[in-house]
Amino acid sequence: MSNLDRSGRTTGLSATERILYFAGKNWMLLFAVLFGGFVILPFFAPLFMFAGWESLGKAVYTLYSFLCHQLPQRSYFLFGPKISYSIPEIQAAWRDTLDLMLLRQFTGSAELGWKVAWSDRMVSMYGSIWLFGLAWWPVRKRLKALRLWGLLLFLLPMAVDGTSHLVSDLYGLGQGFRDSNLWLVTLTGNTLPANFYAGDAWGSFNAWMRLVTGVLFGTGIVWFGFPFFERAFEETRQTIQAKMERQAAWQARENERYEMLMRIARRKG
Repeated sequence: MSNLDRSGRTTGLSATERILYFAGKNWMLLFAVLFGGFVILPFFAPLFMFAGWESLGKAVYTLYSFLCHQLPQRSYFLFGPKISYSIPEIQAAWRDTLDLMLLRQFTGSAELGWKVAWSDRMVSMYGSIWLFGLAWWPVRKRLKALRLWGLLLFLLPMAVDGTSHLVSDLYGLGQGFRDSNLWLVTLTGNTLPANFYAGDAWGSFNAWMRLVTGVLFGTGIVWFGFPFFERAFEETRQTIQAKMERQAAWQARENERYEMLMRIARRKG
């Protein structure tokens, strides 16, 4: 039993309760649409720039600049000959600088293509949360929630990779130990191509680590956190549903009482 009017809307509830009830029933749909839009919108920046809609493209870059460093050497490029570029390539095409605040302003060009509005790490982090969230939904009843220690294991690789990048960048962009990865050269006996060890371009060790650790991060967040979201939304929905049923039962009793009084009145009349 539910307390509905003839249009199918819930009655007797506050606006906040109606919103919470809708969210409780449709939270995964809301996640798919709203978070999906959040994940996909950065890819519209290069699309807008390529189409000549620079105002829209710059608006997306500005919006996501509050969430990401947007360094071009650690970003994907669309509509160009390569998916990513090294610092020397960017310097040759734009300006000779290692200033972080200047480099992040480079959005691309007709020759190189246009960068996605956030970095490759952000793409892998948030993209994997969205994709694994959608994949988790149909199997959630058969998949046990990840324990806290498991979540920490999924987050640890990104913590190590991100922290080491941060420390390396303190020596200057392009000049730190993560730019040359000489430790990895020694560890692997220099058996891999030189462009795998050095820099941040696609195919390098650094690019692969940002991709892999971002995916692990997203997987851990979904596996650990989404079962909590589902329980919380379901409890909220059930609480409001119970209130609706109590209101419906009360209304039914009031209707019966009114009808009884009307019958009595008609008999006396």
